[in-house]
Amino acid sequence: MTGLAARLLRHRAGPAVATLLALVAGVMILVAMGTLVESGLRWRPEPRLWAAADLVVAHRAVSHQVREFDGDTTTSTVGLPEGGSVDAALVQRLRRLPGVAAVTGDDRVPVGVPAAVGHGWGTYAFAGRPVTTGGAPRADDEVAADARLGVSPGDRIDLVVGGVGRSYRVSATVDTGTASVFFTDAQAARLSAHPGRVDAIGVRLTPDADHDAVADAVRRIVSPTGATTYVGADRGKAEQSAHLAAQGLLVAAGSAFGGYVVLLIVFVVAGTIGLSVRHRRRDLALLRAIAATPGQVRRMLLAEAALLALVAAAFGGPAGLLAARWVHGELVDRGFVPADFPMTGGLLAVPAAAGTAVLVAVLAALLAGRRVTAIRPVEALGEIAVEPRRPGRARLVAGGLTLAGAGLSGAFTVGSTGSTGALAGATGMLYLFVVAVALLAPWINGYAARLLTPVLPRLWGVSGHLAAANLRANAQGTATVLTALVLSVGLGGSVWFLQTNLERQTVAQSGAGTRAERVLTAPGGLPADAAGQVRELPGVRAATGVRRTQVVVRSIDGIAPVDAQAVDPVGLADTLDLDVREGDLADLVVGTVALSATQASASGWQVGDRADLWLGDGTPVTLRVVAIYGRGLGFGDVTLATGTVTGHTAEVTADEILVRAGPDADAALAAWSAGHPGGQVRDAATRTRLIGTDLALGAWLNRLLIGVLVGYAALAAATTMMLAALARRRELALLRLVGVTRRQVRRMVHAEQAGLLGSAVLIGATIAALTLGAIVGALTGSPLPYVPPLGAVAVLGGATLLAMATTVWPIRRLLRVPPIDHIGLKE
Repeated sequence: MTGLAARLLRHRAGPAVATLLALVAGVMILVAMGTLVESGLRWRPEPRLWAAADLVVAHRAVSHQVREFDGDTTTSTVGLPEGGSVDAALVQRLRRLPGVAAVTGDDRVPVGVPAAVGHGWGTYAFAGRPVTTGGAPRADDEVAADARLGVSPGDRIDLVVGGVGRSYRVSATVDTGTASVFFTDAQAARLSAHPGRVDAIGVRLTPDADHDAVADAVRRIVSPTGATTYVGADRGKAEQSAHLAAQGLLVAAGSAFGGYVVLLIVFVVAGTIGLSVRHRRRDLALLRAIAATPGQVRRMLLAEAALLALVAAAFGGPAGLLAARWVHGELVDRGFVPADFPMTGGLLAVPAAAGTAVLVAVLAALLAGRRVTAIRPVEALGEIAVEPRRPGRARLVAGGLTLAGAGLSGAFTVGSTGSTGALAGATGMLYLFVVAVALLAPWINGYAARLLTPVLPRLWGVSGHLAAANLRANAQGTATVLTALVLSVGLGGSVWFLQTNLERQTVAQSGAGTRAERVLTAPGGLPADAAGQVRELPGVRAATGVRRTQVVVRSIDGIAPVDAQAVDPVGLADTLDLDVREGDLADLVVGTVALSATQASASGWQVGDRADLWLGDGTPVTLRVVAIYGRGLGFGDVTLATGTVTGHTAEVTADEILVRAGPDADAALAAWSAGHPGGQVRDAATRTRLIGTDLALGAWLNRLLIGVLVGYAALAAATTMMLAALARRRELALLRLVGVTRRQVRRMVHAEQAGLLGSAVLIGATIAALTLGAIVGALTGSPLPYVPPLGAVAVLGGATLLAMATTVWPIRRLLRVPPIDHIGLKE
């Protein structure tokens, strides 16, 4: 049947091209997303700082066991936002173990300007690289610098550490593969952000040591502290690297959006193939009438689908690889991924995408041809003469249950808090609504047709009467078209505006909650005691140092990091208005915490409760809740006193200082700022504008991937509607032969499209409003989402133009052909 399938495809170019376009686009997107995921999964971090270490002890993640509803226990693990640290006392304990030759702890020192990472010189011995030129630093004002910093022995280099600029003499140049500097061990310990703790511990064994036995001994010592022992190829995971962050980004983004694309492909391909088979009932009925067995017809349909999928893979695979290369370049240019992060050639992504396309196409063909192959040969030709009976009760029940599931998902979204939970609930809600529409489409079309029956004749006269009759008679036939339109409008009107709402609310809350008139910043951060210094300046009424961080909290499905800020509580009410709803920020001291209403609801905490969470370095703490506020998007879901996080963050600097002062303080602020490298004084409006700019830059990847989803949905709608329009040649020819003029046919098609488009836009807009309203309400408390006027016009106008162009243009082409030429052709 493969040869027959290939010949039939050549003679039915329209449906074949429509299906092929949907498959090619789907394969291309899947290959691009799959290549990102494959690149992340196949990359293995190579140790650079610890290349000569046999074992590395570090604390890079925190785990928590969660008991499920069925009683099973699962473990949730998240990476520590601040990288984690381990007790420096472990260095001496490990040094005493038999078989250990050398041990060193790494006092990691973030350097603000130039952007680099500092270490103690003792750590360099574990890098396994010779000194390029010069010798070890021996004084506190000496450093060894990586060659990437462009200095030579004897040069002076200015470094900003802890917000304070210092000049150092370069004693040596080294090659570590990253921008690094090496202080003396004593100086690195003094500059460390967490005294008494080290970033990681490197262990070198004696040649005759039993590696496994020593590793087990090390694990027994460090495991109670929460630290992990890395051996072999895993040693690179202990290093805090931009490559590790890039790996997580590629895997998470590619997997999430690749999964959504698979769902879209199922919708699109199933609809397109189903519509194609439906419009070929005459051909398939004839094959059944001349003794073709059901199995032969099914094999022919499966062969057609498989051939189209394979051709799509041949075109979509290379296109997807090119798209992945372009995305990688954009990610590098925008700082999401390091330039030297390796991208794979799609060795696994291309076969996986091709296999997915073939599987979806074959299953869609199998389901679509089920009815034709199930009837008797003598009844086959009669079946194509009339519209098939309404689908069975099972489909109605399934549609009702799916609709109920969408409602429950919406209730979960409204009741949940936190962007992750709300986004997951809203996305599930959107897809469940679209599935419900697909199942209930025949009934929806029939009901809409009855409502439109008295309306269309008034607007389009005789053509409107014909259009109403057509809509009533072909309620099931237009189900696929309705679903495609609803999908494109629903996606375009919800997920596309979601990012806009989040950015707008974040900027609005930040602007409304900032009472300070001026903001002090510096590229390398400001000293931890800078706020106290600024308060002493003449004309300054209040100054608050703000440090951005993250903490880990329990969530419904485990644990998750959330944005937090550490603030100096002195004069906080004069510089910030977090929209406190319960409690009092005046009670914010070390050992207490203030939460956004979103986070408090998600965690079930109230004022006075004890909140158990992990600081950014993995330190578990129990804090008393003293206030609940409303502006979580603008200022983070968790607000802590600076003293609570001191020693538990990667840096000791403040990100900014919010200043409440009169005009007479400008000169003093400018002079103070000039004394700090790169220091600037900005007004609050400029700060708010820059926040919006940073949010837009960070949201670029989300917008790109959302745009891909919306674009694919639009392509699906276009191919589906064009396929449906081209399949009407015999119907239109018959109308013209019985006396309907060409103008009346065109007006009839316009009236049909207006009715169908109106139903789809109404349903799609309702689904989009419910989805967008649910997530925006969960995150901001506002029941009304913001929809840009031009954005609404773009979505609704785009859907209208798409529907008219993909229907009116094919119909015009069909009407140019004499009706007698079409009346005898296949459907």
